[in-house]
Amino acid sequence: MFMWYQEASRNEKKTFLACFNGWALDALENQIFGLAIPLLLVYFAISEEQAGLLNSTTLVTSALGGWFAGALSDQYGRVKTLQIMIIWFAIFTFMAAFVTDYYWLLVLKALQGFGIGGEWAAGAVLMAETTSSQYRGKVMAIVQGAWAVGWGLSILLFSVVLSLVPENIAWRIMFAVGLLPSLLIFYICRHVQEPEKQIVAVQKTQDKQSIAQAMFGIFSPSLIRNTLLGGLIGFGAHGGYYSIMSWLPTYLTKECNLSMFNSSLYLAVIIFAFWCGCMASSVLLDKIGRRFNIVLFAICCVITVRIYLLVPLTNTQILFLGFPLGFFAAGIPASLGALFNELYPQQCRGSGVGFCYNFGRILSLIFPFLVANMSASMSLGSSIGIYTSWAYSIVVISVLMLPETKGRDLNQINPDGQISDK
Repeated sequence: MFMWYQEASRNEKKTFLACFNGWALDALENQIFGLAIPLLLVYFAISEEQAGLLNSTTLVTSALGGWFAGALSDQYGRVKTLQIMIIWFAIFTFMAAFVTDYYWLLVLKALQGFGIGGEWAAGAVLMAETTSSQYRGKVMAIVQGAWAVGWGLSILLFSVVLSLVPENIAWRIMFAVGLLPSLLIFYICRHVQEPEKQIVAVQKTQDKQSIAQAMFGIFSPSLIRNTLLGGLIGFGAHGGYYSIMSWLPTYLTKECNLSMFNSSLYLAVIIFAFWCGCMASSVLLDKIGRRFNIVLFAICCVITVRIYLLVPLTNTQILFLGFPLGFFAAGIPASLGALFNELYPQQCRGSGVGFCYNFGRILSLIFPFLVANMSASMSLGSSIGIYTSWAYSIVVISVLMLPETKGRDLNQINPDGQISDK
């Protein structure tokens, strides 16, 4: 599985480490909020709908940040944009530790989301352009597995902090940890190089097009089909993921009657399984292709979610079923980095990847909100299960309408999004 690392150049290895750690820290900061929701409900005396609004607002701004940062990376370079976005989300996560008002928290979560979406867009394109087509699917999936690493660290840190300090202080300490990603900037500045192809592209386009032109170029007649279908895949993938993961800690504490501390074990199983799913996807992507891999994991995820949430289970059964739940939930996001990069030419790749992966978050914001809304008339588990199934069905239909992109040489994709013979 890691044979590619032995064959990689020093620059490829350093870029991988930067992107892997950046995405892990993204996950750490993002998952802290999901863990803190039960505490925030009490501290700010807010409803589940208001907590859902916090999450939905973050999804909207992360989508805008991803699209904008993607275009920024087309215009000024992948590495520079990655640095800007990492420092952005680190600062605003840290500032959230000091809020005393719900609406200020809403503002800071919105600003944090802008940086999180932007970091993924710049990092994903940088990693894809640095890696050979032979190993691109594998490497992109392994980088996606960093999400499980950051997620696991958030559970570990939250459990430790919660055992040492009162609940009304614990969530503040966790948000303050958000300043840590800023340290990654020093490593990137010293070790990570801009892809040579992008240096040439920046020199050619910087004075010829604005950021707005870079953002909307993906809607040209030759690229709009890829853009719309990619956006739908992002919509379904994020809708399914956030329907489950945004509310899972609350589900375990409210409907399974687990304490915040005990629910950590259940989440740990899912997180470990998520990492295993990314590793399995890293092997399958370059063997069976992008499309079939996504369809396989989406269908299996729907089946598992419906059993996990809609069938009466004991807490022990829920614990063990957490492994297939996390495993199958990983396969779709682990596939998207490779797929989206292989749909776009050099001059608008960042914008295209940023839009497809992140703009789906704007549309998918309705899912966590609807889950909270529907939970007023039915169980939270039933609400999560229904909306997750709808979301992943959209993924299956959309990805089957795209061409298979396995093995594409990014340098041979022409401005029309097709493979050049040259």
